[in-house]
Amino acid sequence: RSGTGCGCGRFCSTSCRFADYFVICGLDTDSGLEPDELSGENFEQSPLRRTFKSKVLAHYPDNVEWNPFDQDAVGMLCMPKGLAFRTQVDSREPQFHSFIITREDGSRTYGFALTFFEEVTSKQICSAMQTLYHMHNAEQYDILHTPTSPKGPEDLHRYHSQPRPVLHAAPSISRLQRFNSYDISRDTLYVSKCICLITPMAFPQACRKVLQQLHQAVACPQPPPLPLESYIYNILYEVPLPPSGRSLKFSGVYGPVVCQRPSTFELPLFDFAISEMFNLLGVENVLQLFTCALLEMQILLYSQHYQRLMSVAESITALMFPFQWQHVYVPILPASLLHFLDAPVPYLMGLHSNGQDDRTKLELPQEANLCFVDIDNHFIELPEELPQFPNKLEFIQEISEVLVSFGLSPEGNIPSSDSQTKYRSFRSVDMVSDKRNGNLASPLHSYLLKENETIARLQALVKRTGLEVKEDPSSYKDPRLQCDEEELKMHNSNIHIREVFANRFTQMFADYEVFVIQPSQDKESWFTNRDQMQNFDKASFLSDQPEPYLPFLSRFLETQMFASFIDSKILCHDDEDKEHTLRVFDARVDKIRMLNVRTPTLRTSMYQRCTNIEESGKAQILNFVFNICPSIEMRVTKIDHTALHPHLLDMKIGQGRHEQGFFPRLQSDVLSTGPTSNKWAKRSAPAQWRRRDRQKQHAEHLYLDNDQRESPWYHLCYFKESLVIFPQKYIQEARNLGTTIRQPKLSNLSPSVIAQTNWKFVEGLLKECRNKTKRMLVEKMGREAVELGHGEVSITGVEENTLIASLCDLLERIWSHGLQVKQGKSALWSHLETCGLVFSHQLLRKSDGGGSAMPPLKVSLIQDMRHIQNIGEIKTDVGKARAWVRLSMEKKLLSRHLKQLLSDHELTKKLYKRYAFLRCDDEKEQFLYHLLSFNAVDYFCFTNVFTTIMIPYHVVAVPSKKLGGSMFTANPWVCVSGELAETGVLQVPRNMLEITFECQNLGKLTTVQMGHDNTGLYAKWLVECVMVRNEITGHTYKFPCGRWLGKGVDDGSLERILVGELMTPTTENDERMCRTPPMQQSPGMMRRFVTISPNSKPSKFLIQETTILGEAINGIVKHFHKPEKERGSLTLLLCGEFGLVWALEQVFQHGFKSPRLFKNVFIWDFLGKDCSHSETPSTAISLDENWQTRVRTFCRFMRAINSTSRNIGKDGKFQMLVCLGARDHLLHYWIALLADCPITGQMYEDTALLKDRSLVNSLIRVLQTLQDFNITLEASLVKGVGI
Repeated sequence: RSGTGCGCGRFCSTSCRFADYFVICGLDTDSGLEPDELSGENFEQSPLRRTFKSKVLAHYPDNVEWNPFDQDAVGMLCMPKGLAFRTQVDSREPQFHSFIITREDGSRTYGFALTFFEEVTSKQICSAMQTLYHMHNAEQYDILHTPTSPKGPEDLHRYHSQPRPVLHAAPSISRLQRFNSYDISRDTLYVSKCICLITPMAFPQACRKVLQQLHQAVACPQPPPLPLESYIYNILYEVPLPPSGRSLKFSGVYGPVVCQRPSTFELPLFDFAISEMFNLLGVENVLQLFTCALLEMQILLYSQHYQRLMSVAESITALMFPFQWQHVYVPILPASLLHFLDAPVPYLMGLHSNGQDDRTKLELPQEANLCFVDIDNHFIELPEELPQFPNKLEFIQEISEVLVSFGLSPEGNIPSSDSQTKYRSFRSVDMVSDKRNGNLASPLHSYLLKENETIARLQALVKRTGLEVKEDPSSYKDPRLQCDEEELKMHNSNIHIREVFANRFTQMFADYEVFVIQPSQDKESWFTNRDQMQNFDKASFLSDQPEPYLPFLSRFLETQMFASFIDSKILCHDDEDKEHTLRVFDARVDKIRMLNVRTPTLRTSMYQRCTNIEESGKAQILNFVFNICPSIEMRVTKIDHTALHPHLLDMKIGQGRHEQGFFPRLQSDVLSTGPTSNKWAKRSAPAQWRRRDRQKQHAEHLYLDNDQRESPWYHLCYFKESLVIFPQKYIQEARNLGTTIRQPKLSNLSPSVIAQTNWKFVEGLLKECRNKTKRMLVEKMGREAVELGHGEVSITGVEENTLIASLCDLLERIWSHGLQVKQGKSALWSHLETCGLVFSHQLLRKSDGGGSAMPPLKVSLIQDMRHIQNIGEIKTDVGKARAWVRLSMEKKLLSRHLKQLLSDHELTKKLYKRYAFLRCDDEKEQFLYHLLSFNAVDYFCFTNVFTTIMIPYHVVAVPSKKLGGSMFTANPWVCVSGELAETGVLQVPRNMLEITFECQNLGKLTTVQMGHDNTGLYAKWLVECVMVRNEITGHTYKFPCGRWLGKGVDDGSLERILVGELMTPTTENDERMCRTPPMQQSPGMMRRFVTISPNSKPSKFLIQETTILGEAINGIVKHFHKPEKERGSLTLLLCGEFGLVWALEQVFQHGFKSPRLFKNVFIWDFLGKDCSHSETPSTAISLDENWQTRVRTFCRFMRAINSTSRNIGKDGKFQMLVCLGARDHLLHYWIALLADCPITGQMYEDTALLKDRSLVNSLIRVLQTLQDFNITLEASLVKGVGI
């Protein structure tokens, strides 16, 4: 059509044509044989197995405005391994492969190449090959006949001690001549040549047919009906792209070619066979690869077939709908560009295999976060700590059903012969010992057997009813079909598989719009400050998700593809603004919402199968293949448009001569320029069709596939049209925000360009480090602010762990960038081990201590390494590196350790190339500075992750300074409890009062039980505090006491439960600023401060006591409203400072009558008298039944605590009673009971709180709020009580 409104009709019409270029690559006889040194081939191979430089011999037309021809990139990708030579005894079957050129802005151009062999007619080339063989045979002869000479004393001794080699000259030479020779007089030499189509959109099936028919015309003894120029001219200038939702038929040399394109409400165009990927890898491996791609890991595909690399790469990215891969994407990496594997960024690349080297011989720059896929051998190697895709087993089963319906095995076709043997041995040995490979035995065997049996029974049942059953649905052919049956089956299977995958994201993100954070400012301002803004409420979204989804979703929400998807949503408010993928996805989400209007679905882990296929298909009973989608069926049975047929061109006499076996030199004068007018469109497209679809074609450019929409001509053609392309600018720029370099250039391999590319990598790594540290700090500090009463919580344990894992991945990529020689899978751990010997003798200064009672740990990089090495649960270098990073972060030493690691400049120069990130001094300093900011927050990323490891702890009991423990004669003991475990009773040496022990990780420490056995002459001990330190993390906990332990002193307790908290590193003068003041002090000491006299003003103190209890209850309520994994210590809220026990002590001590001289009266004494009075028969008769039940319950608890074998004293018993009452939701009953007891009137002043009926009712209402929560007590608090 003409470009209305833009004044460039010819430009618009030609930019929509099927192919932009036709290219011929091969041997340039003028330049001769040029070895391809960049391909990395071994020159010890025979000349026929070496690679030589190929060149672009011709391309037509010379150039088009909307897609400039990139000769270097096209030349490398058409023949990635260069020229190949064969003789008449070798296989010379044509090979088809496709490729993609992704520009730095993300736009794509597709290429489709057919490589075949032509006889070499140049005598100079044949003579050169003969000379190379003479030289090669001479070198091999010398190697076979020359024994290795000794180079030193050790070699000399070894040389004389070993038997001399036996020479077999004649057999070796004959073997060389027989199998690896070329004789110009006897052999025919063939060289590879490639013909290629460069297209704006991917139609591999159609392009394959076009190229195969062109090659068939050359190979056929009879000339084609028309010169080849006519067919090439037709495909270049007279065949348009099919519009959205339409099909197109055009003519090849020997038959028609059909291609079709989805409509704007269908999934985007995809013409590769997805079933091929499942056939090569199997369902389980595909799903593992899919997970790695979604989490933006480095993915390396490995195969000796270029088309397999392209097919797997394109298929896995197509299944990501509605998300799009945002990073480096090179499905076929030319041999000359292997240095791109050093890129410290996420990538998806395909590496060609020669079919001889196995995985162990392949040295890759970095493997810590690498997903390696050996396509030919049905094998995938996964990175560590890969989360499982949600509902993995159900998802596998649904995909398998689709594959079985199309006659495909869910496990794929396992390679045969040697590869199959290797695969079997791998499965039988390695898979059992290494679960990370993702190649575990399939759970589908029993399912498929059952499914086949069910189908057989259904077949038998239908036959008995007299109905006809078609055993093979593919045997039926619709005569109206305009394409091959296999091609139709491919399209059909693609739709079904893609619908199943799309359904998973539709279900998982059905309510994603609710959590999109819409900007309050205009788009220009939003884009300017994009780095500082959050576009999605991740914490709220994750809080709504089922628990099994969180490990995957928390990491997926951090990816660039998800951020770009949300950016597109923000920038496109209206349907007409939306990208095609977003528009289709939102339509599916809306459909789910409509179905769930009556019964809104709860977020559960229940698997919901795909229903789009069944709804759109035609119901056919017992059809083994899913029904054909009507839109596909219509497009392939009724062709919407037929292009112009090829025709004779205005060629000179003698041009276009046919010569069998040789692709002719085409006539550039007729192929360089197209028609001067757009006649093909007017002549071939019916006027009615053009009028009917003018508006549709005008609008479809908004909903083109991403590949097409991002091409340059899109912006140029419709610049002046009344289309909304304003958001496109921001969408593209927003995508580029997260990645400094999206795609390396495949052309111009000059040193300056390579250096510039590496500099972009360095800048990108620094920017990523800055963004990650900022994100982690904001999230972490935001959570700590909540604990202080400010803001809202915005981070979960899963999300925090995800951010730290992402940081570990970044460090691995930084340490892998520019590495000279890789020594292990983890470059960071390898560097640490290398530096271990250098730093092991150095004594580093001490860190700030957690308290003067315990000497501080030394700050030692080597000691932290040894701690990690001693953890037997960590088996791999990658795991050790990540554990070391977590430990360093928890100790707030990450920046300091890495700075010390990089302080040996000579070693750094030896290990890394000049362009490496770690050798860029300014960037390295900024990087360390960013990591230093982590010291501002507390992380427990080591303690909370490695929960089963053995950790040494050091305990010190600190006696009172005034009354030292020198006279103490009893034997003390301690029992340390944490969030994860408890130690049991540990005896402490009496003369040392400290002990070091090793036990399983206790987690964050919560309580210490300490006491003594009351032996000796002076069994009384005044303890100031107990200090406990984790000897690996260095965390020191202080458990204040300030009480006596002994009979006849204080409350007579022989053991106490101490509640503590983590000490912050402080100086001696600033010790008062410690955030962990004494948690539990003597009730006698407390009474002297809080007990009031009768003459005091009561109202002020009454309000104070009720407020104290309200704050304690409020702390518990807040605890339970946090996510379960983010709750702190409930023991601290119950028994710590300002906790529930302390608050109730204030309530009971208020107005308590002063005890008689020289006699201490405790709250427990008052409770005991109340219990005795309540159990008297006269009191019981006067109470109603409910009141009697509460009295009996209270007395039962009192008796149980009094009868315990523990010597916890009266205050300890009161604490236990409060904890049990809170657990069983009885405290408000007991307060009411005690307030009405006559004993209260005897032991309290008239102004006491317990005598004020209105305040007592207020206390009861406050305590009743605890009934909403299930309080679980730590075992140490209720030990010895069987209630």
